[in-house]
Amino acid sequence: MDERIQRKVEKLEQQCQKEAKEFAKKVQELQKSNQVAFQHFQELDEHISYVATKVCHLGDQLEGVNTPRQRAVEAQKLMKYFNEFLDGELKSDVFTNSEKIKEAADIIQKLHLIAQELPFDRFSEVKSKIASKYHDLECQLIQEFTSAQRRGEISRMREVAAVLLHFKGYSHCVDVYIKQCQEGAYLRNDIFEDAAILCQRVNKQVGDIFSNPETVLAKLIQNVFEIKLQNFVKDQLEECRKFDAEQYLKNLYDLYTRTTNLSSKLMEFNLGTDKQTFLSKLIKSIFISYLENYIEVETGYLKSRSAMILQRYYDSKNHQKRSIGTGGIQDLKERIRQRTNLPLGPSIDTHGETFLSQEVVVNLLQETKQAFERCHRLSDPSDLPRNAFRIFTILVEFLCIEHIDYALETGLAGIPSSDSKNANLYFLDVVQQANTIFHLFDKQFNDHLMPLISSSPKLSECLQKKKEIIEQMEMKLDTGIDRTLNCMIGQMKHILAAEQRKTDFKPEDENNVLIQYTNACVKVCAYVRKQVEKIKNSMDGKNVDTVLMELGVRFHRLIYEHLQQYSYSCMGGMLAICDVAEYRKCAKDFKIPLVLQLFDTLHALCNLLVVAPDNLKQVCSGEQLANLDKNILHSFVQLRADYRSARLARHFS
Repeated sequence: MDERIQRKVEKLEQQCQKEAKEFAKKVQELQKSNQVAFQHFQELDEHISYVATKVCHLGDQLEGVNTPRQRAVEAQKLMKYFNEFLDGELKSDVFTNSEKIKEAADIIQKLHLIAQELPFDRFSEVKSKIASKYHDLECQLIQEFTSAQRRGEISRMREVAAVLLHFKGYSHCVDVYIKQCQEGAYLRNDIFEDAAILCQRVNKQVGDIFSNPETVLAKLIQNVFEIKLQNFVKDQLEECRKFDAEQYLKNLYDLYTRTTNLSSKLMEFNLGTDKQTFLSKLIKSIFISYLENYIEVETGYLKSRSAMILQRYYDSKNHQKRSIGTGGIQDLKERIRQRTNLPLGPSIDTHGETFLSQEVVVNLLQETKQAFERCHRLSDPSDLPRNAFRIFTILVEFLCIEHIDYALETGLAGIPSSDSKNANLYFLDVVQQANTIFHLFDKQFNDHLMPLISSSPKLSECLQKKKEIIEQMEMKLDTGIDRTLNCMIGQMKHILAAEQRKTDFKPEDENNVLIQYTNACVKVCAYVRKQVEKIKNSMDGKNVDTVLMELGVRFHRLIYEHLQQYSYSCMGGMLAICDVAEYRKCAKDFKIPLVLQLFDTLHALCNLLVVAPDNLKQVCSGEQLANLDKNILHSFVQLRADYRSARLARHFS
């Protein structure tokens, strides 16, 4: 089997080798035939190139012969037609057949150019005839274009426009097209929307009619702006310009905005190279006379409007606004008041009126917001920061000075002296409202003024002016709060003086004391809690803690000095401790660690009034009293009714 398979393999190998040789031979033959075919193709290509060159050369020769021939034929025809004008009788069919107006127009246009070069003295008559025929054909073409436009035949309009392109009256053809486009285009109440729709419609068809569509469309837009829109703007503004500044400014802003919006829509169309400048010039030509003095009208209106809003408010309160002095005397009074905290001038009873109104403030801010918006839209970019600053100064004048500052001055004048009895303290209401109003003022400063001046030198000027206003108001608020706190302490003094009895702390019957704390303590604590709540409602943030800490320190000093006025028996000392415990409980409402610590120490000091003589030294060295001055400790021990006993004096020493 192995030998048989081996023979078969050898036979197949021999057959494979034979076929490989035959295939290689066949491939060689194919390569040779391919080379022969390639050579034939090269020869054919060279021959074709040679023939093509000959044909081109022949074509050039024919064209060189044919062009002069055509020119000669054309010149012969023109001479023939010219002769007809010389003879004064037009016999050619091209001039008499109305359907051949296109050919007649081409001929007369060429004759017109030739006639212009002829001497006038010899050919004056023929020149006038050609000019007359030129004019007649031009009128016929324009009339034909007009008729085709009315029929809506775009192809005919394109043909006539192409013929008229070489005539002087081509621009008149464009004018006719523009005029007819606008017939019936303004049917809505919104002329700007009508204009946008008209331009969109014309933009779609003008390329199918004229060879220079961008020029025609630009001329249409110019016509719409300079005639239709300009007349509309004039009608809207001139009527109210002299008599109604508010309506004038609203109309001017609205019209300018709608015009610029229309311009943005038209930017989508092809109007030539610099369409941005083209549209800007059109807008400027309409509004230039109104924008030149815009800011004067704006500031004048804003001042009168702001003054009217304030006056209307004060009239509703039946309040005659008093003059707040300015100049040297007022500045001197202000400096004295800041340093001495004395009320200068008579106190004014405001009957609880703060003379601050959020409604007034919202109205003033709304008017100013609208002024900023108009300023942003209507001012030239180079004038924008300066104009915005002028509007800001008006806001400062009427909101900050005429309203807030006046209310602060009136509120300061309404604060009673610290020794007044049953005084009504309304200044904290002024603080609360002034704080809210200034937040609104600050928000408008950031939201509406900052974007207009952020990249100009006016930014630092505005920030400086705002800083000065804030500092001026904070100074008056601090003065008013300080005097209000003095009045609160004065009220507490009156309560203590009226309600506290000497017998409270040195009762005649030591064994028959039925009260937990004195009546004076109850009334003072009730008064303090009421004032603390009022302070928390009137302020926010760290201001609450600052004012409460100041009130707490003064409250502690008052109670401390008050307790030093009395002599205490053992039971009276216990009652004093109960009072101080109640004061300390009241002090917890302040939520100020320092105030609570002061009353804790005072409570510890009051223990010296009741502790046994033998334990005095131990109590004085306790945690809360160890760091106190010995004179303070001694002053409290001296308040004991039994201090003069030799035993107590000896123990304390």
